[in-house]
Amino acid sequence: MSKDKKISKKRLALRITLCTVGALLLIVAAYVIYVFVSYHRLPDNIELDPLPNPISYMSMDRQTPEQIFIEPGEQTYTIMTYNIGFGAYTPDYSFFMDGGKFSWARSKEGLTENLKNIGMMVRDIDPDFVLMQEVDEDGTRTYHFNEMSYMCTLLDYFQHVYARNFDSPFLFWPLLEPHGANKSGILTLSKAYIQSALRRSLPVADSFSKIVDYDRCYSISRIPLDKTSAIMYLSQARPDSDAKELVIFNVHLSAYSTESVREAQLSMLFEDMQKEYGKGNYVICGGDFNHNLRKNGEGSENAPGWAQPFPREAIPRTFSLGTEFPLSRIVTHDRATTEQEKEYMARQGLIHEKLEAQGKWPAVINIDHNSCRDANEPYDPNTTFTVLADGFIVSDNIEVIRYESMDLQYAYSDHDPVIMEFRLME
Repeated sequence: MSKDKKISKKRLALRITLCTVGALLLIVAAYVIYVFVSYHRLPDNIELDPLPNPISYMSMDRQTPEQIFIEPGEQTYTIMTYNIGFGAYTPDYSFFMDGGKFSWARSKEGLTENLKNIGMMVRDIDPDFVLMQEVDEDGTRTYHFNEMSYMCTLLDYFQHVYARNFDSPFLFWPLLEPHGANKSGILTLSKAYIQSALRRSLPVADSFSKIVDYDRCYSISRIPLDKTSAIMYLSQARPDSDAKELVIFNVHLSAYSTESVREAQLSMLFEDMQKEYGKGNYVICGGDFNHNLRKNGEGSENAPGWAQPFPREAIPRTFSLGTEFPLSRIVTHDRATTEQEKEYMARQGLIHEKLEAQGKWPAVINIDHNSCRDANEPYDPNTTFTVLADGFIVSDNIEVIRYESMDLQYAYSDHDPVIMEFRLME
């Protein structure tokens, strides 16, 4: 073969290589442009429709007045929060964004079976309110199965409010099983009549990381506290301006954002909660906080970035985690406790010990079990990192009677439910 022919073949090979690389770069560039052009956030302050509509719900023969109406007093109520992990997480499931293997549910049949088991578990526990997160409407990862509709059908004795958390562009990763485009949200179920609801958009990153962490929100559901107020709402009469409500926040905070974004999300959430408390309402905030909710950050050693200690010092004084006694109801001296003393006690974890010694802590607290596992591997009780990431924050006019992190061994999700029994103080 002549020297010229060898050079020609090398040039041809180089051209083919350059053209191939160039084509791939164009594809990647086009995809990046598509992702950013397709990315959008839902607007803030979207009014949500409680379904079935109020009149239909009030006429359902499977409801009783005791279930439809709630009020302050000695009657207790139960609320559950549960991140269902878009129905994919059996104990052997690991998720690619946490370093695991899968990006879709293993199969559509397995997905629907898992969702059915979740619905049956909720029926067995029979709470008055349920807060769910990661409920898909339509997604590549869930075979375009409408989980929201399915769960509401399984639990059709509840009224429900659904707030879409995100509507993501097609994520072409992993290459062999792209996570795809997904619409997912948070679902609030209530036996009591929900008068109105609102979706609030949380702050998110402005950088490229927003493509990974998606949109974030919380929903606010308003429940009249007595039969008279509820009937006035239904008849479109204006209730007494002093009429109080139970206001339930359902939240799913960011897992992969920066610390500044996480702080901004909590700041916005707490501001809205304080506004409701200032009106004289009873406030419960429940969901997946993507933090470590244990005192003093217990168990945060070698934790993933999303499982850092929850900033207790940021919680408004008139609120507390459901596992702790409100600072606003604690008097440690003949005078009022100073802010410095309260902060010191909170940091040192002395509140529980003092109250228990005085016999002032009536609630039954069982949080031995962590509510969330790391999904970087199939669940192994000996090696898998776990954390108490789910729970409730309550206003100080609510008394917690029982609080439990249920140990299901992550049978249906990478989370387990957390349940709280409470009453509204008169």
